[in-house]
Amino acid sequence: MLLLLDKEVPHGVAVSIEKMRERPAGDIMDVEATIYCERESHKGIIIGKKGEMLKKISSRARTDMENFFQCKINLQCWVKVKEGWRNREGLIHNFGLD
Repeated sequence: MLLLLDKEVPHGVAVSIEKMRERPAGDIMDVEATIYCERESHKGIIIGKKGEMLKKISSRARTDMENFFQCKINLQCWVKVKEGWRNREGLIHNFGLD
């Protein structure tokens, strides 16, 4: 994600995998991810004009996950603002950053 944002990388970004479930046939994995940022302006940078940046980020992440897991990935991504998350110990722990 950060590679695509180039010079506009917002500080305070974390990704949380909310759900990860393999379908019964085993050929597709459904993944739901939330990208958390600290400011509404950061959310706009991540989503981009008409959602184009989020589409690029999601597409690259899906490709990387398909290569890693060796199966098709159905990836759903959301962007949410959680102000001051880096200053809240519980959230840092939930994101696995401690």
